[in-house]
Amino acid sequence: MFNVIPLAFASLMAFIDTFVLSLLKGYSLGLIKWRAVVPLGMLLYSLHPYIFLKSLEFESMTVMNLLFDVISDISVTLMGLFYFKEKLSSIKRVGIVFAFIGIVLLSYDSLNGNGDK
Repeated sequence: MFNVIPLAFASLMAFIDTFVLSLLKGYSLGLIKWRAVVPLGMLLYSLHPYIFLKSLEFESMTVMNLLFDVISDISVTLMGLFYFKEKLSSIKRVGIVFAFIGIVLLSYDSLNGNGDK
């Protein structure tokens, strides 16, 4: 059975990651002049341990870390491609497809219905 709760926690952490990295990229390109970008990023990243801790009530550390990493990598990549107009080779695009497949596979409960905790 597909378990959306760990996916939601991982997506929230990935959203924070994508938002902060986009702010920093915008600042480095001169698109954002606001000097509070770094302190804001630090404040937002300070939420990660709490979110991760709560996610462990629903899934194992291994799966949660993988879900967060893959979702974050994909969302940051998409932000780079579509907003910042960065380029990506064909082989790297194939890697993104495999990453999506990994998210789906990691979001399914184990056969006993309790995840891998």
